Amino acid sequence: MIVELLVATLMVLITVGVHAMGLLTLGRIVAASDARAGGAIRLNPLSRRGAWLTISLVLGLFFLHGVEIWLYALLFHLLGAVPDLREAVYFSTISYGSIGYGDASITPDWKLLGAIEGVNGAILLGWSIAFFVTVMGRLLPPAQRSHDSFD
Repeated sequence: MIVELLVATLMVLITVGVHAMGLLTLGRIVAASDARAGGAIRLNPLSRRGAWLTISLVLGLFFLHGVEIWLYALLFHLLGAVPDLREAVYFSTISYGSIGYGDASITPDWKLLGAIEGVNGAILLGWSIAFFVTVMGRLLPPAQRSHDSFD
């Protein structure tokens, strides 16, 4: 169990680091967009630019979580904890998303690692939601844009 907890701790540290760097990168992209727009983003969320920002952030976050899921999947595969890579990706995805559909596909020696991935994924997903809500909160709803046009 000690080895399993050490491996889990290492994976949590790696995925938190990856996530922090990913959010930092996304934040810098948003800041660069702010600078090009001449200050804080004041977009109508229904405009083309507002929709593009939303879609870009969602895809960026989806990519970031995909990387983290694949890191766990590769670990499960390398440890021989699951039968094949496809099963490793499937198991990692349902564990990371805290769905936990079934742990029958992982060897008993590594079940705790799968459970810790679920906790790790829930925290990272929550962090992403907080980031997304913060960025989206900077967009002005149409009612507050009395005379501005859609851009």
